[in-house]
Amino acid sequence: MSSSALRLPPQDIEPDWAATLLADGYCIIPNLLSGHKVRALHEDLKPRLHRTPFCEGDFFGTRTKRFGGILKRSPHAAALVQHPMILDIMQTVLGPHCDHFQLNLTQVIEIWPGEPEQAPHRDHNMWGGPKGEMEYLVNVMWPFTPFRAENGATLVWPGSHGRQCETLYDRSQAVVAEMDPGSALLFLGSTQHCGGRNRANLPRAGVVVSYSLGWLKPYENQWLVYPPHVARDFSPELAALVGYRQHRPNLGNYEGQCPSVLLTDNVPEYLHGIDAIKEEHVQLLAQYKAHQLSLT
Repeated sequence: MSSSALRLPPQDIEPDWAATLLADGYCIIPNLLSGHKVRALHEDLKPRLHRTPFCEGDFFGTRTKRFGGILKRSPHAAALVQHPMILDIMQTVLGPHCDHFQLNLTQVIEIWPGEPEQAPHRDHNMWGGPKGEMEYLVNVMWPFTPFRAENGATLVWPGSHGRQCETLYDRSQAVVAEMDPGSALLFLGSTQHCGGRNRANLPRAGVVVSYSLGWLKPYENQWLVYPPHVARDFSPELAALVGYRQHRPNLGNYEGQCPSVLLTDNVPEYLHGIDAIKEEHVQLLAQYKAHQLSLT
């Protein structure tokens, strides 16, 4: 065998996580963020976790705590929401189907001992459109505590994004997403998954950050969670990600303008509408206008 046949790829070549995500429906990226940053965010959120009551209903879980809006609860949250590699993956998966993707939700989830396994589900079913033609969203689960089979780590069904007509109850086909703080589980909105059963003595905690197509109504009402007086303190990029940006054609406008106008110091009382349409529409309108002028 020649020496060239034994040559291994250079160690500094990054795996194509977007390709893995699209092929398998999920991926786990190890050591994506320092454990120190994740612990700092968890510490900021612990007081609210302590005061948050358990959920009601079999889907959310009666031994599970949940709350959102983490960008206004900790200065460390933006490091997760705007992680450059995550945003690059979102652009690859969601970008072809929208002008821009948006933040769909941030939700802290703490599963307590005694919580049974959640019902398997696909998150894209929250929208009523046709399935299988495009991805509507991508979830990123960041653990605050170690995720293990015993304490309710998330379960995912590899390849289930390609089996939309099936609900897969066979646990032998599922993968337990065991990982430590600093790593991240990514899974498509079309991938079947569920929270695991917590058979341990302590809660398992993490936060899911979800991104969706920019023309969809998000799960979490971002404009109520981050009203203008809150979003004004965000960077322009983060404010746009949570919804202070129009999506062509003219979706999400304020008085016919980009809602980012609400983040300025002096918002005019009277605003004029400004077209926010795709280039092909601009050209069609120009052709129609020229045609009309030719008739006069």
